[in-house]
Amino acid sequence: MKINFIIALVFLSSLFGYGQKLKVKHGDFNFIKGQKEINVEFVYDNMKLLKKNLSNDEYVREHSAELEEKTRGKGTSWEKSWYASRELIYAPKFLELMNRYLYEDHKVFFAENLTDAKYTLIVETIWVYPGWDAGVMKQPAKVSTLLKFVETNNKDNILLEVSSENAPGDQWGSSFSNEDRLGEGYAKTGKSFAKLILKKGF
Repeated sequence: MKINFIIALVFLSSLFGYGQKLKVKHGDFNFIKGQKEINVEFVYDNMKLLKKNLSNDEYVREHSAELEEKTRGKGTSWEKSWYASRELIYAPKFLELMNRYLYEDHKVFFAENLTDAKYTLIVETIWVYPGWDAGVMKQPAKVSTLLKFVETNNKDNILLEVSSENAPGDQWGSSFSNEDRLGEGYAKTGKSFAKLILKKGF
């Protein structure tokens, strides 16, 4: 009983210790009303990882070497899944939550490759922490992004810029995949951002 209480306490503290923060840095939400489609681009070019603020290349090199040392071939396999997760997990999770709130309620559809849309949402990943899961104890992932609405044909014209810090990525039960936990962080980002747009733009 005492052990279960301690585990629950650790879990709750990990949730409350890393709350997401959304901050409007520039612009307003007036342009969104009346739009039917928004193009979305995901950018990972300058993202940092972990408390050490490693570049993506540094993180991949270090983590791949650690896995390869334990099991030959595992590092190479992980590296492929790490990059594939951007298209297979992160983007779909974010878009699913954006559309769940904004398309179902206001018929504003968000998707990649909508090049005829008047506006584009650029989701730039700034920093991520994959978290960890040891079964009885775990720490959620964290995802920080910069969310920018720009004109599709003139991306220097920024209509709205919002920073999202430390969106938590966690699941009920155990999840031993860094990529799955990070995917939940992108889902949380999409959910919170969609709610902010609903509050400010409609």
